[in-house]
Amino acid sequence: MNATILAIIALSLLALGIILSSLRLFLGPTRADRLVAADTLAVITTAGLILFASFVDNPVYLDIALLYGALAFVGTVAIARAMEPSRS
Repeated sequence: MNATILAIIALSLLALGIILSSLRLFLGPTRADRLVAADTLAVITTAGLILFASFVDNPVYLDIALLYGALAFVGTVAIARAMEPSRS
């Protein structure tokens, strides 16, 4: 397969994931649904950064994607811990 066709397919799937996750983020009935959608958007952004790094052939963006993914994970865990009911 041609690299251009694969790039178009990858970008289309990322765009579809962004659209669907954004819908769940704004329309989610519960806070947990919104949190999962925000985490999914962070994963999609990380994948987009990795795809961008392969387009420009610059490995610095891989480091940025790794840092962004780690910070997004820590942020998601922190928000999830804040959302859980207190045990007193």
